[in-house]
Amino acid sequence: AVALLKERGDEQVLTDILVNAVQVYEDKNKTPSKEYILLAEDDIDDVEFLTSSLQKLDQDLKVHVISCGDKAIPYFDSLPDDHLPSLIIMDYNLPAMNGYQILTILAGKERYSSIPKLIWSTSNSSFFEKECMIKGATAYFVKPADLSGYEYLARKIIEFMGRRA
Repeated sequence: AVALLKERGDEQVLTDILVNAVQVYEDKNKTPSKEYILLAEDDIDDVEFLTSSLQKLDQDLKVHVISCGDKAIPYFDSLPDDHLPSLIIMDYNLPAMNGYQILTILAGKERYSSIPKLIWSTSNSSFFEKECMIKGATAYFVKPADLSGYEYLARKIIEFMGRRA
């Protein structure tokens, strides 16, 4: 179709089609305006297990994933107030900037104060948990070891969002 349009000299039609295609792509990849969870996690297995457990409980729930800690703050800062996540889940041990460092930055910004922030980690260190709670974490969870643990955690997360699991 592109070759035919070029051959016929319909450059404006071709330009309009390409602009429209880019706009559709951008709209599909924007952060949803509906309620969603921001998950900052670099382990693909944890992402898969948690998101599938959450979506078993609520098929309409959207999860936006950021895999590197230093991308979280620029992402948050780029969002308009009406597109902020309903809940933030962060791995304590993210690369480049860990969950505690992200919490510290978010704690200094009023616009994020009403968003529940959950930290999860492979560590059950009471020191890590305490320092995260001081910086504004709503809860600290140890990452589950099996699928039933992910399902339990998903129910707890849904409760933090004020939904029924």
